[in-house]
Amino acid sequence: MNKSRRTLLSAALAATVLPATAVPAPRIRAVAFDGIALFDPRPVEAIVRERLGDKAAAFMSLWRSRQFEYTWLRTVMSRYADFAQVTADSLAFAEKSLDAPLGDATRDRLVRAFFELRAWPDVKPALEELMRMGCRSAIVSNFTDAMMQNALRDSGLVGLVEATLSTDRVRAYKPDARAYALAPAALETRREDICFVAFAGWDVAGAKAFGHPVYWANRMGAAVEELGVQPDFVARDLTKLAGWLSQRAAL
Repeated sequence: MNKSRRTLLSAALAATVLPATAVPAPRIRAVAFDGIALFDPRPVEAIVRERLGDKAAAFMSLWRSRQFEYTWLRTVMSRYADFAQVTADSLAFAEKSLDAPLGDATRDRLVRAFFELRAWPDVKPALEELMRMGCRSAIVSNFTDAMMQNALRDSGLVGLVEATLSTDRVRAYKPDARAYALAPAALETRREDICFVAFAGWDVAGAKAFGHPVYWANRMGAAVEELGVQPDFVARDLTKLAGWLSQRAAL
């Protein structure tokens, strides 16, 4: 993460995160997942590679960074737009910045790809194990509800997740505390009793600062962000989630 992104995220956390109450290793009663912890975004990048070839890596880096920066800026400025609009806006910025016009058909295809995501291979077994354990679950995501519902349906996961909670409901993106507060309200469970499963390091920081225990599904092998908080457990995917929750329950 570059300096400007880190500065912006630190400011957002300082401005919006509610103080967490320290409690000794509470029992986890529910799990809230980030959307990308469940759904694989790599097909989006494949479309860019198909269209831009050697320029794809630079394009994806700029597009991805602006995509999240725009969510944070819109939250701070109280100018919310849903994730589909943010995705289209950041895509247009990347095209202009790199002089890499994609054309209307490719541009529409890239935005539509976020409505066509599929689950990572380890997701369904992990959700089924949580259900066997009697652990409730939700998705707390910047994605729109349509994006999440489509991904659940197309991945064969309908019925394995209790609630899909889009930031559209509060018109504030993560790491704003209003976004993380969706899970405790919907599941009627204390924040410290809900494990948040993050994909990105900044989401680890936001959820942990809010007061969730955090399992980091660090699929990309990223470094921990320098934001003053640490995840409670780090793994490459969800295969260790149920075991870690069981260990905590035994303490």
